[in-house]
Amino acid sequence: MSTLTKTTTISGGDGVVIYSNSQGDFREISFTNLTAALQSALTLGRAEAYTQYAAPSATGFSVQILDEDQDVHLILTPGAGYADGEIVLPNVANCRDKQEVTVNCTQTIGTLVVNGNGAIAVTGAPAAIAAANEFFKMCYDKPTSTWYRIG
Repeated sequence: MSTLTKTTTISGGDGVVIYSNSQGDFREISFTNLTAALQSALTLGRAEAYTQYAAPSATGFSVQILDEDQDVHLILTPGAGYADGEIVLPNVANCRDKQEVTVNCTQTIGTLVVNGNGAIAVTGAPAAIAAANEFFKMCYDKPTSTWYRIG
């Protein structure tokens, strides 16, 4: 049976009880400080996605995504609809777990190759961009060395 009084509202200055491993006892932290600590932990240190631009001028193009451990938003603006093209994902040696790459394309591409650049597999990547202004998103899973389509 709990000896704590229950509440339905909370303000930033209210205290929350936590157990401190470093101190070996229970401590109080303000709700404001707890919220800030949780937000920091949940972002996992991720920076805003880097925006990369490419404007291929002929069919058979190849675009290399920024080869770093950063999320990337590729804005692909081909000069026209092309028969084929390739997107080369970051080399897996430089990727972090759950890294994301988003690709927007303003034209159609009849045959699209999404190159995993060292990944064991690329799962669910589109084989074409069937309509202008389509997009897709890939996420890298480090334990399986696989890029998965997530959007």
